[in-house]
Amino acid sequence: MDLFEPRLPEAKLHDAFRLIRFDPDYAKVLPVIQNWATGLLDRKGESQKFIKEFQSTFNSSMWELYLNRAMSDLGCSVDYSKSAPDFVVRGPGNYEFNIEAVISDQPPTTVQQKTFSEQDFKVRGALKLVGKIRDKLNLYRGINGKKHPYSSLSHVRGRPFVIAVAPFDSNISLFQNNELINLVLFGMAPPELVGPDHGKQDKLGSLLTPSGSPVEMGIFTKDFFKEISAVFFSTVGTFGKAVVESQIERLVRSTRYRVMDKDKVELGSMLWQVGTHRFQFTNLTYLTTLRWEGGNQIGGADTLIQPASLFQSVSRNPVRP
Repeated sequence: MDLFEPRLPEAKLHDAFRLIRFDPDYAKVLPVIQNWATGLLDRKGESQKFIKEFQSTFNSSMWELYLNRAMSDLGCSVDYSKSAPDFVVRGPGNYEFNIEAVISDQPPTTVQQKTFSEQDFKVRGALKLVGKIRDKLNLYRGINGKKHPYSSLSHVRGRPFVIAVAPFDSNISLFQNNELINLVLFGMAPPELVGPDHGKQDKLGSLLTPSGSPVEMGIFTKDFFKEISAVFFSTVGTFGKAVVESQIERLVRSTRYRVMDKDKVELGSMLWQVGTHRFQFTNLTYLTTLRWEGGNQIGGADTLIQPASLFQSVSRNPVRP
């Protein structure tokens, strides 16, 4: 079944779907995303619902498409005869587990704030992540009147239950890297980036909702969430991945964390200079390096901007020091 054959009136189509479907510049991306759906659209009674959600709400379906492709690339198989949880997976060595996918989305009527507060962004993002994880745990347990909780299903009992979550709750939610999920899962506050305590991370037990109610952080340190075996989290399971795979002419920005022992850095290496430095390799290929010292190591990040047609080959052979 064709993901991109419109099934809804144009007014109900999501802006992202409308852009991909009708902009001729993205024609090569459509078959890439369609390929990601292999198997998902074979589910009885589910395909029509999935396609309509993909066309109308987009983000949650795109996340499931990304996960579906990821399972295949990781050498796993999915039992599409089971409609719940989202992915009944068999991995290498016949290891079986279940994945329930969820996103922290924003309501269609949400108005983006004109002024940006980093603290508000982080608190709101963390609260949304922990709320969505709790919602899926409730589905597993059968709380709130669910007739057939996941825990009662024969293919779920005795197997790891994994929640795959991605943030789409604001226009910049995908910039949050791993700070907020570390806070949610382990109660780890963001690291200090300047001063004598550089790299230090404190523990943070809870955050306050706008109404002042405390919400516990560090869910993997508490027995209440013990049924959750693991959490998959990504801020890169997006349309941009399909753009890269299609290799259409677009500039792609990627950021990669790096760390190196000082004694392994080549003497005079320009790419491991402490501080922020910028390099231009070609007319459309740029690299920004951010480096800081910590003990016997130098850490930081590479932000690379380059054409999508070069991204895959360069990412397999990253810039060397």
